[in-house]
Amino acid sequence: MFICRERGKRMRGLEMGAGFFTVATSTKQLGWLSSVLAGILMCKVVYDLTGVISASLVKEYRRLNRKQKLEWDNRGFSTFHAIVASACALYLLLVSDLFYDSREQLVINRSSSFSNTTLGVSIGYFLSDLAMILYQYPALGGVEYLIHHGLSLFAITQSLFSGQAQIYILMVLFTESTTPFVNLRWYLDVAGLKNSKLYIYNGVTLFLGWLVARIFLFVFYFYHMYVHFDQVKLVYPLGFYSLLTVPPVLATMNLFWFWKIARGMVRTLSKARHSQ
Repeated sequence: MFICRERGKRMRGLEMGAGFFTVATSTKQLGWLSSVLAGILMCKVVYDLTGVISASLVKEYRRLNRKQKLEWDNRGFSTFHAIVASACALYLLLVSDLFYDSREQLVINRSSSFSNTTLGVSIGYFLSDLAMILYQYPALGGVEYLIHHGLSLFAITQSLFSGQAQIYILMVLFTESTTPFVNLRWYLDVAGLKNSKLYIYNGVTLFLGWLVARIFLFVFYFYHMYVHFDQVKLVYPLGFYSLLTVPPVLATMNLFWFWKIARGMVRTLSKARHSQ
């Protein structure tokens, strides 16, 4: 009788533990979904605000055609996401202690509520932007944008759901820090300010920023993976092979765009020098 009661208590304890795990898992998944929806809502709100504010304060905006206004507003929430995502990634990578080597947990298994929220919001952004690109194709970008956004969504979603390799996803997410300069370059161009000093300064800043955030950072990314490859091999199979294939593709695209940025900067500086 005593043994039966003990077994009953043990079974009830296991059932309670399983119930708690189910609730905890459901809460985590609800948090993921909420952050993704927050990212989508953020894009919608900033998109609308960009149009309203630009129409009121930027006289050049009122002279744009429908297609240009669409891209102008789209680049508004692109810029906002880039600032938020890169700032959060920088905080998680350098300021917080999440990825400090002194911690016992393997670096590829570390995550937090804040890092999960950051990835979820970025998923919401990439879903929103990809939907607009597809709906308006090719007005907002060609095949290269579809590849970039598709690979980004694939990698971020895997990392969020698995909780693994977030350090590498956050490194890649920090490369979004160059996006505001890309968008400002486009804004100045359509506003007829391509010959302004601001356009030149922004071009030089974009070149240097791209070199640091999208070239040198990827070199460090691959070096970090090499040093911690014993841990990288422990990532689940799809995530492991994604880490070996997706970053090289993105790095190649970054090199191609860097070459175009460098050519554009040289042309702009040469033109400015000759006009003096």
